[in-house]
Amino acid sequence: MTLNPDQIMQIAAEAADDKKAGRIVALDLKGISLVADYFVICQGNSDTQVQAITTEIRKRVEEKGGRLRGIEGFDSARWVLVDLGDVVVHVFHRDERDYYNIERLWSDAKVVEFV
Repeated sequence: MTLNPDQIMQIAAEAADDKKAGRIVALDLKGISLVADYFVICQGNSDTQVQAITTEIRKRVEEKGGRLRGIEGFDSARWVLVDLGDVVVHVFHRDERDYYNIERLWSDAKVVEFV
């Protein structure tokens, strides 16, 4: 079974939530960006938590048949980028989240409400 971007976004957000990620937001970029259909943005309170969130997202997506294209920034754990194709997950250390404020950069994107 091939996962669609909506499913991948939901799996990533749920995995982040299960690892107690803070301020989880999904931005719908369809029609706005060619980079991805969704950005999922969240934060951890420590390097260890950022890495745990990232690892859980990768594990869950792969278990469901999704494909990981790459991970950047895992070792430093300040801003980890998880490339899942049409979904890109940004896992920030809480100290970096407000500094980069990527939600503001993509303010024309629709925020996805989680059920």
